[in-house]
Amino acid sequence: MSDYVLDFHALGVTSSSVGELVPIPGLIMASKTILLRFESKNGQFRLTVDPTDQFPTLLSKILDNLPDNVDPRTLTLSNKPHSGEERLLASLGGVAIERVGLRHGDKLYIKYKEQPQINGSSAAPSATALRPHNSSNRLNGLPILPTDDVPISPLPQTSPTTLIKIPWEFVKQSPLDDRLDKKDGKIPRSLDQKMCRHGPKGMCDYCMPLEPYSPKYLEDRKIKHLSFHSYLRKINSATNKPELKSSYMPPLSEPYYRVRPDCPSGHPQWPDGICTKCQPSAITLQPQPFRMVDHVEFASPSLIDTFLNFWRIGGAQRVGFLYGHYEEYTEVPLGIKAVVEAIYEPPQIDEIDGCTLNEWENEKDVDEVARLCGLQKVGIIFTDLIDAGAGDGSVLCKRHIDSYYLSSLEVTFSARLQALNPKPTKWSDTGRFGSNFVTCVVSGDEDGGIAISSFQVSNSAVEMVRANIIEPSADPTVMLVQRSEEEDGSESRTRYIPEVFYRRINEHGASVQENAKPSFPVEYLYVTLTHGFPKESAGIFNASDFSIENREAIGEGQELRNVAKKLGVSGDKVEGDKGIRSVADFHLLCFLHGMGVLSKEEESLLCHVARTHDLAEGFQLLNTPGWATLLAILQESGERPLKRPSPATFEAARNGYFDDSDQLAKRFKGASLR
Repeated sequence: MSDYVLDFHALGVTSSSVGELVPIPGLIMASKTILLRFESKNGQFRLTVDPTDQFPTLLSKILDNLPDNVDPRTLTLSNKPHSGEERLLASLGGVAIERVGLRHGDKLYIKYKEQPQINGSSAAPSATALRPHNSSNRLNGLPILPTDDVPISPLPQTSPTTLIKIPWEFVKQSPLDDRLDKKDGKIPRSLDQKMCRHGPKGMCDYCMPLEPYSPKYLEDRKIKHLSFHSYLRKINSATNKPELKSSYMPPLSEPYYRVRPDCPSGHPQWPDGICTKCQPSAITLQPQPFRMVDHVEFASPSLIDTFLNFWRIGGAQRVGFLYGHYEEYTEVPLGIKAVVEAIYEPPQIDEIDGCTLNEWENEKDVDEVARLCGLQKVGIIFTDLIDAGAGDGSVLCKRHIDSYYLSSLEVTFSARLQALNPKPTKWSDTGRFGSNFVTCVVSGDEDGGIAISSFQVSNSAVEMVRANIIEPSADPTVMLVQRSEEEDGSESRTRYIPEVFYRRINEHGASVQENAKPSFPVEYLYVTLTHGFPKESAGIFNASDFSIENREAIGEGQELRNVAKKLGVSGDKVEGDKGIRSVADFHLLCFLHGMGVLSKEEESLLCHVARTHDLAEGFQLLNTPGWATLLAILQESGERPLKRPSPATFEAARNGYFDDSDQLAKRFKGASLR
């Protein structure tokens, strides 16, 4: 059978004419399924399709027969292997197969581009992530192409089939994780004078080092949760035993509560078909025994004080993103702490009872400035403060043991942020596990003071939010489980809700299992962290007195005259030494980056000077062309010296009848309108 010539232009099929489809004479309208042949550089395969199906429905079937590193956005169809009519599959939305005259046995040629791979992550979304395989990539029951405009951006997809055979060779972890992996984590113990019967060089059960996950040690130190690397040692010792000489298996596996898109049974993809092999198992919630980050350390108390100034002046709540880095936390075996160096406040609408985040257009620019300073986004912080009305600065205590510590809405919000910031690790079969992203809440304590609480959402909560299984409730203490039926009573085609259970202690003191529908306590979905400040403030931004961004609501703005004053520019006078010492301000660096005056090399040098406070490199920065251009701009539009007042002004002020309006009237009187 000869290959059919596929000419889209001759048939008049374009993306703009999808809504004006009319019958075309000469086309054979098939009434049953047909077989189409496809050929790519990887070989040939066949698909059985319905002529009335649209081309976007073929995307998932075609990708199943291609390598995993295919970029679906570059997938093209052609009628010839070379010099044929090529069309992007994404551009054929709304076009039916029978519309272009394809017949039984016709062949189409496939071309595509591969995605560049980066250790730990991909430069672009993976093919599995872009396949229209599950409910979150469907709209009105139809698959959504990656280039389509979706009302809400879908969360990053994770498939149990996207596994890395040897992740310890391909995944690039953070340097901190590599250092902790090399440590044995053993907790040394001194000689027990009562129980040890051996010499100083001996060892017994009473003085041998403890494992980092020792329950007795954690209980004595009042450590509520295992650190991530302690938990990793614990499960790895049970998963991989060297004495068995078996093949190594990654001990970590992320939870997956969605329908498997690649069921081996051969039935149509959900929602058209489902079986016991592809449907998720029942979920039994239990408190997470470990936490990815153990401690949050703010480099300076002034960070929180400056952040709270917005509430003190305007009375409204505030949200900010935490930028810093991760270090080893020695108070917990193999622990990790997030060190916060700066708080950036994105565009938002602040009210007395909450905040609404607006579109953050320069988020990538702020992340780039943080990267040049050796920092990254480590978490989010928000206020929940209400003045007690006593006049002494005290606030109401809203979050306590009888109410809640983290509401269901805040858990959902934090889960989305953690899903956007996964942690790469070579100990997981997918190359990532959990997230180091933290959530901090500034609220009132039981004594009426202002206190900080730190949390992380569990991995199960992140996956349940990603799978659209749960939703926040009007009651902040409980989380709702989504209904599997639509409002009209029909079975939902956009989400699959498995059975959800949780265990609790009943009134008789027994542990019982309860059905989580329709709601369950929100405490099952998060873990608590500790927080604090260093004994001596040693933050890298030790000159943070520049105006905070996006504070126009309280009359605080970032202007060139503020930059000029900060850098010591006043008229024709420039204080270079002051400018070098004043650049250690994250908000100033972000403002200078937005001006676009400095080149990439000069901006990198600027951030290095701000981070290291190196005067030698600071004077090198003063001699760069970009810095000279910046100073020239500030001299023209920045801070200007005040004019010297006249002797009459001093005399009037001394006599107590000086008035600015009088001086303004005198100056206006001398002006001419001609």
